[in-house]
Amino acid sequence: MKLKNKVAIVTGSSRGIGRATAIELASNGADVAVNAYSHPEEGQEVVREIQGLGRRSFLFQGSVADRAQDEAMVRETVERLGRLDIMVANAAYSIRKPFLEMEVEEVEKTWGVTLWGVFHCCQLAARQMVKQGDGGSIAIVSSVHAYRPYALSTAYNGAKAAINHMAATWAAELAQHRIRVNILEPGWIDTPGERAYASDQQIKERGSKLLMGRLGTSEEMAKAVLFMVSEADSSYMTGSCLRVDGGFVLPKP
Repeated sequence: MKLKNKVAIVTGSSRGIGRATAIELASNGADVAVNAYSHPEEGQEVVREIQGLGRRSFLFQGSVADRAQDEAMVRETVERLGRLDIMVANAAYSIRKPFLEMEVEEVEKTWGVTLWGVFHCCQLAARQMVKQGDGGSIAIVSSVHAYRPYALSTAYNGAKAAINHMAATWAAELAQHRIRVNILEPGWIDTPGERAYASDQQIKERGSKLLMGRLGTSEEMAKAVLFMVSEADSSYMTGSCLRVDGGFVLPKP
């Protein structure tokens, strides 16, 4: 049990990478606060699955874009689970639209979750970890969009690039408190969110053209997060960006 006696918050954990991560951390001994906003019923399913593994868990329904709700989430986690050792900032929002057609409100909504939500959750978690006095780990789920500016994703691309740079800054500042901060850059991952833009058949066809012949899975991303937050595996790793993209950003042979 790599995370025995550890307590984690995983934002956006009702489905996709967040769900798989919450279950993976629990499978390795962590008690987990599940955060969901749009799909609370699925969040409750994750809670039940974690409890079925013998770990403590509860659902906190709230938007990470709202700092007051983030404060309440951290506070409730400490009250119910006793402490906070791991923050996984996974929640994100994206609107795919041409730059010339984007409305300011759409950019603000994207940045509210994908940029400000990460700032709020990580700062509040770090303050709690410093207060506890025995270190901690922050893992931020970014994207290859931080590295390559894919079309139709102005706000999302900008947010992901920003959180990468912020995370590196936090790693430098928080090392003195034994708090590690690392970044995961997934490539094209098969999540429920992808179904808003493509059918199962389209995803299968496009995935077959990738270097690895398929999209990545949420479970594969979850194992990468586990590696980053586990002292047993990555105790000397901070300020690093782990790209797990199946070679998505490589030139095609």
